[in-house]
Amino acid sequence: MTKLTLGSHPFLLGFDQLERLVERTAKSGNDGYPPYNIEQKGENAYRITLAVAGFAEDDLSITVEDRQLVIRGRQAEDDGGRMYLHRGIAARQFQRSFVLAEGVEVAGAGLEHGLLHVDLSRAVPESVVQTIKIKTGGENDV
Repeated sequence: MTKLTLGSHPFLLGFDQLERLVERTAKSGNDGYPPYNIEQKGENAYRITLAVAGFAEDDLSITVEDRQLVIRGRQAEDDGGRMYLHRGIAARQFQRSFVLAEGVEVAGAGLEHGLLHVDLSRAVPESVVQTIKIKTGGENDV
């Protein structure tokens, strides 16, 4: 029996990259740090909010690499010579990745009260109707 995958279904022409995107998303770090929310702010607007308490603006970077939003955080080593009796505040580097759909762009980002907000917007595609001319008798040269 042949396994039918999403990208090879005969009615889904040109969607072969979708399966690769799903695999790439599944492989991205899912360690739970830092915690995040994803909100829908409007019909074509979204916001990702990450809890990054203790990170300064210079400790964070946001990039889009091949339709993948990558948020990285790296704090400088604590050289204050402090002795902790309990250390419950995470101070480690992280990387969070989110795969963006075609047409989704990063609209902006802001850091407020220990929360990093990344705003996304989706461009509304124009509705296009295309009429295809049917050729007769041997004119179908490709």
